[in-house]
Amino acid sequence: MTEPQTDKTGAVVHIALDETRAISAYTVTLEDGTLAGRADFIDPPEGEDERVFFHTEVSPEFGGRGLGGLVMRQALADSVRRNITVVPVCPLFAKYPKEHGEEYTAQGGRFRKPRPADLQLVQKTTEEQA
Repeated sequence: MTEPQTDKTGAVVHIALDETRAISAYTVTLEDGTLAGRADFIDPPEGEDERVFFHTEVSPEFGGRGLGGLVMRQALADSVRRNITVVPVCPLFAKYPKEHGEEYTAQGGRFRKPRPADLQLVQKTTEEQA
């Protein structure tokens, strides 16, 4: 999946899904292939239809271009297409249901609040990858 988008400066960026590592991510790259940001997630082993989003980051030199919002919206849209419940641990993702939850659920999206087991999974997986 590579979805061309336009950032706030009018530049074309690409959002792609990278599931090649234990910590998967939706990545945002510039037209020249430079990685500008990412939204990291883990698919819990026992929850085939859930995705725990725990970290979103945009490199400082690309800040202010709306890239975090672009990658988050694409990740949420892909979650709807895949019928995946979003578990928002990351503050950016956690804010979305508060502000746009009704709109997202009307489109078929699903959220659930993080549980202690989700936080433990994130901690364990990130420690293993460090």
